[in-house]
Amino acid sequence: MVRFRHLAAATTGMTFALILLGVYTAAAGAGLSCGANWPLCNGGVFGLFPANWPSFIEWFHRLVAMITGFMILGTTYAAWRGGRSRRTRLASAVALVVLPVQILLGGATVTLYTALVQVTHHAAALVIFAALVATTVWAYESPDEGHASTDTATATTAD
Repeated sequence: MVRFRHLAAATTGMTFALILLGVYTAAAGAGLSCGANWPLCNGGVFGLFPANWPSFIEWFHRLVAMITGFMILGTTYAAWRGGRSRRTRLASAVALVVLPVQILLGGATVTLYTALVQVTHHAAALVIFAALVATTVWAYESPDEGHASTDTATATTAD
């Protein structure tokens, strides 16, 4: 249980950091530094040697997004596999279901770069973040989800 709580909290923290990095990437205009190429950047798959600072910012945002996406996948898997509460599983599933939409919107911010795409991309990020906050809070709320302690069972019977 403790490991799941830590995973959920770390995933939520990474998602928050990714949102901040995304805001910085947009504010710096770095999304356009890849020459409207997505998922490639300046012809390279990973852009390991970015041509300039904006290219590095965009590349780093994509790297952090990939790591965070795998963390969201892992959190959802752990929630369902670990027998967490229904609401915890559903909240993590919402984050996972919105994730592919968010990835496509991320690509659209590079190829289209319109205000509507930017706002929708940010809104999807906030939906994912909110779902992960709920997942984390509900994971910490239950003392031992899925495994009722004898004290709790006794207290419930006495009522």
